[in-house]
Amino acid sequence: MKSSKRRLQALTESSDGLPNYLKMEDSETSIPPVFRSRLHDLFSQIEKEFDLLYTENLNLQEKIDILSEKLERESYAGDKQNIDYIEFETSGKNSKVKLTQNNSQKVKASHKLKVQTSKIVSSFKAPTYNCQPIREFTGHKDGIWDVSTARPGQALIGTASADHTACVWSVEWAKCLLQYTGHSGSVNSIRFHPNRDIALTSSGDNTAHVWQAAVNWDLPRGQSSEEELEGGGEESLGEGDRPEVLRTPLIELTGHMGVVVAADWLTGGDHVITASWDRTANLYDVETGDCLQILTGHDHELTHASAHHNSRLVVTASRDTTFRLWDFREPIHSVSVFQGHTESVTSAVFTREDKVVSGSDDRSVKVWDVRNMRSALATIRSDSSVNRVCVSGAGLIAIPHDNRQVRLFDLQGQRLARLPRSSRQGHRRMVTSVAWAEDIASNINFFSCGFDRRILGWSIQPSKDN
Repeated sequence: MKSSKRRLQALTESSDGLPNYLKMEDSETSIPPVFRSRLHDLFSQIEKEFDLLYTENLNLQEKIDILSEKLERESYAGDKQNIDYIEFETSGKNSKVKLTQNNSQKVKASHKLKVQTSKIVSSFKAPTYNCQPIREFTGHKDGIWDVSTARPGQALIGTASADHTACVWSVEWAKCLLQYTGHSGSVNSIRFHPNRDIALTSSGDNTAHVWQAAVNWDLPRGQSSEEELEGGGEESLGEGDRPEVLRTPLIELTGHMGVVVAADWLTGGDHVITASWDRTANLYDVETGDCLQILTGHDHELTHASAHHNSRLVVTASRDTTFRLWDFREPIHSVSVFQGHTESVTSAVFTREDKVVSGSDDRSVKVWDVRNMRSALATIRSDSSVNRVCVSGAGLIAIPHDNRQVRLFDLQGQRLARLPRSSRQGHRRMVTSVAWAEDIASNINFFSCGFDRRILGWSIQPSKDN
């Protein structure tokens, strides 16, 4: 729930990061100048103290990450190495767990653990995928909500940012080729049309836009990918690297009374589904811009919407702890409600095998059969809230977390790998979205984005010893 509140705050804050109620003009307050000055000084001191605490927390988190990764590497050694002691603290007392690789697999601890030894040892399996960061894409001036890949054969990705822009990037050059500035609020999602050079974005301005996404491949190439990644710069685009700027949409989809958090193309690309904080999802005709249907039923704000790749099926996720499956294959649509999460459902997507994968703020990801909504086929539990999940054509589930982690699982819930995360690799703030790129002629086949204003391109390949 905390992460949901944080996302709501991020989407409703003013552009300079201050809540609107702190930005009063002198004429709007009766506080004497001397007290206003004193309040300003006090807030400045609080900000400095918070900044120190925040910096200290980041440093401590880096140390924890290093130790955790070291422990995990040692753990993956599994049967060949012994693990001596793991120290932790519970109720103010230090406890030790001794793990030994003998026939009895004994677990001895001064504090009784409610975990079976077999489960601990089974988690020490070697990862089956190698994950390597290859390329970094920088240029956004605020957090990035979404990343998406273009249709097969196009080495392009799209990003949606809280800086009110959407960008189209060259995967090869790590450069922004086109910047869309038509929205007046945070851009919350982006999807490319399945057959045409157009894109769909949703925004905090209560609209979704369809705009021309054809790019100019003759722009200067700038740095190589290696220089880009090594530099890791936070700098914005240079004067010679300015992308084309597009300000006007082909069509504006209106009708929502609240923030539009997500939008997607239905199969064929003639219709669009949108999800909004007004608790509804709308179905639009792209050619006319008309709203064909308003889908109601969710009890709280919607958080996500996704369409099936080749059937007229849609899933919508909501803060009401459910997601719904809408079937438009018949003239009168039907709806199924999936329950099983205990907090806000942050995303729900289809797989190639006609399953649905849902992620939630309850720190779990569930795999469902669309024909059986009573119980999940598999449940993946983690240590952090889940953001927008993505499933590859081969059935690999990529899970981005609030704690900057990205983990990979299969559809049976078996963990496959975790993307590296350190001071030089990985994201520095929460990872909001991920995307697979299986049809790009490049060694980069995976992308992640987050609130550190960066997009990372990864090479994720099966281990040679598989």
